[in-house]
Amino acid sequence: MGIFDWKHWIVLLVVVVLVFGTKKLKNFGSDLGESIKGFKKAMNEDEKPAEPTAPTAQPSQPVPPQSAPLNQPHTYDGEVQKVQEPARKE
Repeated sequence: MGIFDWKHWIVLLVVVVLVFGTKKLKNFGSDLGESIKGFKKAMNEDEKPAEPTAPTAQPSQPVPPQSAPLNQPHTYDGEVQKVQEPARKE
């Protein structure tokens, strides 16, 4: 007798059905199936090569940061200086 004995699995199944109920187990099974299908679909989409896009016209002048698209990173040049605060009198 071990954990793979069929009697143990029957007892475990009965306990799970009593705790969760058949309706919740049915919903859990369908949700699990849908998530696996979604995962497989996402994996297949990642494996497909990216479709070539039409080249976009490059502007003759650089785009100022205020009108740049939100998904483009911004860099700012500047210097950092340490500021000393005056000592507090207590």
